[in-house]
Amino acid sequence: MTETVDLLLVNATQVVTCASSGPKRGAALADVGIIERGAVAVDEGRIAAVGPTAELQSRFRGRVHLDVTGKLLCPGFVDCHTHLVFAGDRVDEFERKLAGASYQELLAAGGGILSTMRVTRAASLDELVAVGLRRLHAMARLGTTTVEIKSGYGLDTAGELKILAAIEQLAAAAPQDIVPTFLGAHAVPPEFAGDPDGYIELVCKEMLPAVAAWRNESCFGALGVPVFNDVFCEQGVFNPMQSRRVLEAGLHVGLRPKIHADEFVALGGTRLAVELGAVSADHLDATPQEEMAALALSETIAVLLPGVNFHLGSHHFAQARRWVEAGAAIALATDFNPGSAPILSLPLVMAIACRYQRLTPAEALNAVTINAAHALGLGDRLGSLEVGKQADLLVVDAPDYRHLAYWLGENLVEAVIKAGRRLRA
Repeated sequence: MTETVDLLLVNATQVVTCASSGPKRGAALADVGIIERGAVAVDEGRIAAVGPTAELQSRFRGRVHLDVTGKLLCPGFVDCHTHLVFAGDRVDEFERKLAGASYQELLAAGGGILSTMRVTRAASLDELVAVGLRRLHAMARLGTTTVEIKSGYGLDTAGELKILAAIEQLAAAAPQDIVPTFLGAHAVPPEFAGDPDGYIELVCKEMLPAVAAWRNESCFGALGVPVFNDVFCEQGVFNPMQSRRVLEAGLHVGLRPKIHADEFVALGGTRLAVELGAVSADHLDATPQEEMAALALSETIAVLLPGVNFHLGSHHFAQARRWVEAGAAIALATDFNPGSAPILSLPLVMAIACRYQRLTPAEALNAVTINAAHALGLGDRLGSLEVGKQADLLVVDAPDYRHLAYWLGENLVEAVIKAGRRLRA
């Protein structure tokens, strides 16, 4: 006797499960869990079964039956580091960077993050939601089914809360699951020029309590979605002592830490992430070997952002192979933002990571699925095709998962299924 399920997908050339009981490390990172000529059964928004087509067809009948012959099925992509809510762009600075201006030089001259801060402060909540929704729909078409979004372009209490309000509205309207992160300590605003400690005082004493109150009243608390607290620990931005203060203040109000660390200079941010139990440390382009080893022994996920280096024309990328060899659980993300990573495509990030960081296509795919889900504290809910998990999966118009990293500028995603329902473009 067969069981009726909402959706049955059959005859996939490959079902790529990315299955794992925890974040993938070492040799496990190179295993994407392929089932040849596979099938997936979905019911009530969750994975009911995964296995060979012959087996699942004997067990299930789908209210919707989808034959995907010649194509592959894989988990929806998880973008675990973005700055998606902002107004304006930085096209003028792009040209200045091409002429040789550095990221730090632009920031010191009032550009960079501060440029985006000015236009984002001036934008209305409705404007931020509208532009954010367009970006999220574009990401969905490229296969991204879960997105982390940071604040950080308000740099005052009202501005940061406006961005968080936009993120909450996007969570209700977007096709993806949304995970919010507070990044009030993104840069020193002009009101505190020359006084970073004064700004850190504002973040810790006024902003973080306000964010905690917002979280408690938001949809995220009711849904059990974590809200994180982040800081940009970098030369010319915030030092390790200031960063520690922000992250400890966040822990005091129930916000688990993340950290931007070692993007340009190693200041000890990775060591701080491990000490405070951060869910992730992100960038890590300049991390010393001993701090790599410390993070590899911890539960903190190393989130690498090669799209930034690519966009900035840098030849210095995070040493992904060393991270893997050290035993770290690595994830990849777009870091989508207007200045250093105007990138919406995780397949493009995978392609860059394979070419410039020497990851294999399997390692890259695990890094944007199961490991990226763990970098958001959601690895038990999504990021892989396993029974009981949320049914976020992609139909990819290719016979082999390696095509995802092989093709450049081609969107191979034919269909996106989010929580068991097919998204429409």
